[in-house]
Amino acid sequence: MNLCVESTFDCTVDDFRAAFRESEEELRRCASEWQIGVVNDHKVIIMVNVLDMDALETFMDSPKITQWNSDNNCIDVIYSLERIN
Repeated sequence: MNLCVESTFDCTVDDFRAAFRESEEELRRCASEWQIGVVNDHKVIIMVNVLDMDALETFMDSPKITQWNSDNNCIDVIYSLERIN
């Protein structure tokens, strides 16, 4: 399933990318690929191909991620995507 995640945060994009890199190994357990597009200094769009939604939910609800989100006022809005031919 393809998802689009709109993330807004108070930290810098560099800080967001650094935290994201630290969690990539965990993310590999539920997603096959992803790309991050920078919208502005406090917002990114992540396109992700999810293989296991339950694992993604567990990952997103983990103490590490929820603490980082709280510390950085990160809000994720998630959209499901379907390809149109």
